[in-house]
Amino acid sequence: MSLVTLLPFIVLIGAMFLMTRSAKKKQQQAASMRNELQPGSGVRTIGGLYATVKEVNEETVLLDAAPGVDLVFAKNSIGAVLSDDEYNRIVHGVEHDLKSDGTVVPDDASSLTETDEAAADAASDASDDKPIDLGKKDAADEPADESAEAKADEAADVDEVEPKKTDGEADAK
Repeated sequence: MSLVTLLPFIVLIGAMFLMTRSAKKKQQQAASMRNELQPGSGVRTIGGLYATVKEVNEETVLLDAAPGVDLVFAKNSIGAVLSDDEYNRIVHGVEHDLKSDGTVVPDDASSLTETDEAAADAASDASDDKPIDLGKKDAADEPADESAEAKADEAADVDEVEPKKTDGEADAK
């Protein structure tokens, strides 16, 4: 057998190896994440339920979904362990403190406008100038004679090709 004949099989085996390797790596990461569960952590199940871990057993996890609502889930059903900030943002709607960012955007635009007299003078000088031509033409400036004649010719051609039927018997045929 030649190398050209074996090349597709080699590429196929290599692709299968790479796919199974990445899948095994993801499974190992998920297993280690589930084994490191601690009571008090916020989690999301594979079904989309957000809850707090109350108790961790060998095969199961006791989750606190709401006050007075405790649920028992298999460890394999835990999809992700969330950080405290992310869990509070999703479940309680608590955003991080915006004051710590340093920049505050005002509610109105008054602080964004210029108060300099030179800028105000420049703005008033610009408004006194004649209007700027943006290159648009008015409908009155276009040659209306050519377009009106073309439309009239088209209408005449249509009338010549198909005469109007006024007889009810012609329509029935």
